[in-house]
Amino acid sequence: MVNAKYFNRDISWLTFNRRVLEEAASPAVPLVERIRFLAIYSSNLDEFYRVRFPVLRALKNIGEKSDEIDADEHENILQQVGNMILQQQVRYGKLLTTQIIPELKANNITLLYNTDLPADLKNDLSDYFMSQVLAFLQPVVLDEDTSFFPENNKLYFIIQLRDADDAEKLVLLNIPSDELPRFFTTHRGGEQFIVFLDDVVRFNLEKTLKNSRIFGCFSIKITRDAELDLKDEYSGELSEQIEKQLQKRDNGLATRLLYQADMPLRILQQVTQQLGLQIASTVEGGRYHNLKDLYSIPINAPALLYDEWSPISLAIPDNEPLVSAIDNGDLLVNTPYQSYNTILRFFNEAAINPDVEEINITLYRVASDSKIVNALISAAKNGKRVRVVVELKARFDEANNLKWAKKMKNAGVQIIYSVTALKVHAKIALVKTRKGDRITYSGLLATGNFNEGTARFYTDHILLTTNPDILREVELLFIFLARREKPSADNQIKFNHLLVAGFNLQNGFIALIDREIELAKQGLPANITIKINNLEEKVMINKLYEASEAGVKIQLIIRGICCLIPGIQGISSNITIKRIVDRYLEHGRVFIFNNNGSPEVFMGSADWMNRNIYHRIEVCFPVYDEAIKQQIINLVDLQLNDNVQAVEINGHLDQVKPHTNSPLVQSQRAIYQYLIHNAAI
Repeated sequence: MVNAKYFNRDISWLTFNRRVLEEAASPAVPLVERIRFLAIYSSNLDEFYRVRFPVLRALKNIGEKSDEIDADEHENILQQVGNMILQQQVRYGKLLTTQIIPELKANNITLLYNTDLPADLKNDLSDYFMSQVLAFLQPVVLDEDTSFFPENNKLYFIIQLRDADDAEKLVLLNIPSDELPRFFTTHRGGEQFIVFLDDVVRFNLEKTLKNSRIFGCFSIKITRDAELDLKDEYSGELSEQIEKQLQKRDNGLATRLLYQADMPLRILQQVTQQLGLQIASTVEGGRYHNLKDLYSIPINAPALLYDEWSPISLAIPDNEPLVSAIDNGDLLVNTPYQSYNTILRFFNEAAINPDVEEINITLYRVASDSKIVNALISAAKNGKRVRVVVELKARFDEANNLKWAKKMKNAGVQIIYSVTALKVHAKIALVKTRKGDRITYSGLLATGNFNEGTARFYTDHILLTTNPDILREVELLFIFLARREKPSADNQIKFNHLLVAGFNLQNGFIALIDREIELAKQGLPANITIKINNLEEKVMINKLYEASEAGVKIQLIIRGICCLIPGIQGISSNITIKRIVDRYLEHGRVFIFNNNGSPEVFMGSADWMNRNIYHRIEVCFPVYDEAIKQQIINLVDLQLNDNVQAVEINGHLDQVKPHTNSPLVQSQRAIYQYLIHNAAI
């Protein structure tokens, strides 16, 4: 699982997904929320098979042909990954069948799972099937001449039957969950029944495959490689290249064939051969796949959900412009605890303010019905210059971003795409206002996307500022992005306030760590606290090891991938790591350097991954407002003291609950209460 100094990134990530699974098992979590954690686990695992599994397999194959990569090491990692996933899947099945489903039953909710259909539901299901489902079914006979290509992550049945001539055939039948809800629900005598769409089809097969005798029905799902084949040197529009590649993605190389465990081996071999899946990993599964759909299970029972935390509104007068409040001092919005309406108001006011000349923004993941984008369109139609850097390569959001880019372009918005080999992941916005001869700036710098959808369940921080030093550097970055160049020695910008990947981010953080190292060597207090989503990049890890060895106390909060090994004597004995999984997804990136009692705080978009530091434009920004700086420190302290939802990661990659006699601290609840209290002051 580990080498001398680093955890393997994929095995580390799988421990995070295991932590998600543990929330589904927790009796402290309301029942429907536990079901949603099962769905999140399934969605995460699907993405792992689409994104990381092809990489692991490719590294193994390359290692077999080259001395530069250890094929045996990657074979061992693949085996560990497979074993971990299998153990987790077994745990998943037991949770669902021995805990979740019985507890639903105790609440008068029956989820039909691997069971026969009650007789008194048959008429309802038959009527639903004939009126709503049948129109979407498209059976395909599998034989040597089959040209059908199963799509990525779609649900299918393999049906074994004999036709009217007594000839044995295999038929592939789609389950139309992309067209219809995954669940059918009805009520009988005070009890709710929930039926998978799969079973609606299964129980009505004879209506679909008439004049046939059916001997077996087995579910399958194929996962395909999600990588887009984008060329660095491309003479046409990037949007055209992305659009063409998106059309091919669901027809990409198969990485996994998930099949119902009781499918006969002979049938599995036929399916593999006739669908061209010989190089895909074959994985035994249950009767139901795509259990990420459990997130939308149709249960409306407030007692089985988290108690509601209404977003807190910032105390900003409605009768004056928002920018006036920002002029009086920086503002901070902490989502989802605080209302995102302040951010929407910022863009809405800019769109209609006659003094606003120009709006600039980076967009990475956009809400499907984005109010922010609609405000940008209105601004352009109101005669303002609107410049939007749209990242078309945001994985799995390419199509949505492409849709909005086209709509904005048609409205007169200037659209800027990043170069092919570089992603713009920064979260920045800048508004330029002119009154007479006086030009002023206001802006947003954030840890998460400008997306009102994800702002409801991602914890992030958004700074609203009119600080001219920071915003002048934001403007310089937008000017650079408009040139569509990659950072190089010939086009460097000197940033004195921002830390920008491709320019000064890595060296800037190294300098901040070095300062703590020097303080420790002088016998002065030296502390670093970092909260990020993922930690992989070895230069930064080694610098943290160096700081630890020098005596710097380092506290890390890492949600997902963590390749740093804590607690190694002489290397990382001064480093502790916590991971927090709770009702909201921890997403903010915060960096706190003690600086001999005068803390410096940065926030931003960058994790410490190879991709963030070397292949993206990221922006981390200083927090200069003393009140906001202290608020961030207080919020992070609450998380460091979490002894309910936090686990500590030790040197064996175990996740251990903190041992404490202190009062229980559930940090997300404590943060919400803290912000309510502050709002009342």
